Amino acid sequence: MRTVCRSDSPQFWIYVIITAMAFLLFPVVAYAENQVMGEIQFEGKSKIEKTSGVWVDGQYVGYLKELKGAKKVLLLPGEHTINVRQNGYQDFTQSVLVRPGEKQVVQVAMMKAPSGQMPTVWSEVKIAVNPSRAAVFLDGRFVGHVGEFEGAGHALLVAPGDHKIKIALPGFKTFETEINPSPKQKVEVKTDLLKTATPIEDPSLNGGANNQSSPSP
Repeated sequence: MRTVCRSDSPQFWIYVIITAMAFLLFPVVAYAENQVMGEIQFEGKSKIEKTSGVWVDGQYVGYLKELKGAKKVLLLPGEHTINVRQNGYQDFTQSVLVRPGEKQVVQVAMMKAPSGQMPTVWSEVKIAVNPSRAAVFLDGRFVGHVGEFEGAGHALLVAPGDHKIKIALPGFKTFETEINPSPKQKVEVKTDLLKTATPIEDPSLNGGANNQSSPSP
């Protein structure tokens, strides 16, 4: 037997009041939760800055120009360390103090790193990896993201010999491989990254600053 609350019964009005309070309170709770996080926006003038990789507290989050919209960087209140890296440039490092609901803009300016002796001959590495926004590491140093080294006319230039290549992206399993190209040889690294919940730690934290690496075209 089904029980029906009539509009003239006390139970009916109690139900209406509780329901109305629930609808009124829910947006307030949701809004309050959104205000806990602070947002960091990144700006850079040239293509060098815009294609540089960004780390927050030692974890790679993406390259600079894509960190907006659905990929915007939201952080818990407190102090955080920002590292921005680009192939052939000095690391950009800045500490930020994040406050609840506050938006901050980090102006990134990359400076050329001192270059050592350059090889007289190069080898080419074509990289075809999905997703193309994944970070590329050569011998433990960040050199760019996949999209910079795929397609016609694009490749990663390396000195002939043994090298370790690592492809990493938050939410995906890190891919690692070794290559040993001969002078002027063209090799290809091709794979699809597998999804995972493991964050991407910065492999250069244990190996010093990423101030020098083989240049890309």
